[in-house]
Amino acid sequence: MRDVIADNLSQAGWSWGCIPAIDSNWQTIWIAGAHRGDGKRFVVHAGEKLTAFVELESAMAALVKIGVDNQEDKEEQHVESCGDR
Repeated sequence: MRDVIADNLSQAGWSWGCIPAIDSNWQTIWIAGAHRGDGKRFVVHAGEKLTAFVELESAMAALVKIGVDNQEDKEEQHVESCGDR
């Protein structure tokens, strides 16, 4: 499923990445992000890699659906997920 989400992001013109990190409780978290040439960026984190990708796709779809994608505001969209913690 992660590969499907990654392919969908790439086909839609997004550059993306996912890295592990250690939080303040010494637990591994996954940080996923996507950006494109118009300055739009999305960043999420979750306790599992797949969950990070699902949260990224979900956050992007929700914000596009409500019209945030079409605003002139180019600020980073930062969405935090506590899904698997």
